Amino acid sequence: MSSGLKNFNNFWRDFSTNKIAVIALFVFILILFVAIFAPLVSPTDPYDLNSVSIMNSRLPPLSEDFSGNYFLLGTDGAGRDMVSAIFYGLRVSLGVGVLSGIFALIIGSFFGISAAFFRGKYETFVMRIVDIQLSFPSILVALIILAAFGKGVEKTIIALILVQWAYYARTARASALVEINKEYVDAARCLAFSNTRIMFKHILPNCMAPLIVVGTLQTAHAISLEATLSFLGLGLPITEPSLGLLIGNGFEYMYSGDFWISIFPGVALLITVASINLVGDHLRDMFNPRLH
Repeated sequence: MSSGLKNFNNFWRDFSTNKIAVIALFVFILILFVAIFAPLVSPTDPYDLNSVSIMNSRLPPLSEDFSGNYFLLGTDGAGRDMVSAIFYGLRVSLGVGVLSGIFALIIGSFFGISAAFFRGKYETFVMRIVDIQLSFPSILVALIILAAFGKGVEKTIIALILVQWAYYARTARASALVEINKEYVDAARCLAFSNTRIMFKHILPNCMAPLIVVGTLQTAHAISLEATLSFLGLGLPITEPSLGLLIGNGFEYMYSGDFWISIFPGVALLITVASINLVGDHLRDMFNPRLH
């Protein structure tokens, strides 16, 4: 317990040297709290038809309706409170981004570490697939997948997993190639441990630092990519509105002067992605041995 606390204190001491990253971390924690507890902190349920009135459609920010309800960021074309819609949109966007990142991490780590461990034709085969996938833009691959199978939450998550796993595989392989030559791996082999145990109980934990950095940056990329797909109408369905879908729904009102319907969800998306990227960039610097 004391060792874990000491490691955390050392980590926090190194992390807190960058004040911008610390601020970004607290901003992201606040966003995560709002997303998780959206039903509790939102002024209204934007998807409860009993609490939404079409008479409140496109009210500007700092408006009040005839019933005395106050709308800090205004309402959208359907009369939904923009604050509540953004909170629920954050919940969906973060959920899709984090879930796809976790599964992509598991799949990519498996293929990357196993390729480094077994080498030979298996490694060549896996890494050629990774190279081919990374040669195409992520948005193009995701568009092809969703155009072929249709939109939906599960399909969007699958598309993001297929887009991201190659990044984790390449990182895991590079880290595993370094770890395989160390003495603890030779000792595990001398003790006749199984290949599975050596790969995932001994090598994988020592590869987690770069994978965490890549995972942080790829989560931000997944959120941005999902927002782009939803904006184009190929991502999440209207029953699961993310920030990208909110931006897309408000875009048609931009020319009529109702900018807040699209701008405020866009600002929320920008802050979310920027905070994750700032934390990820600092973690990358912390774990980079060339900078120490």
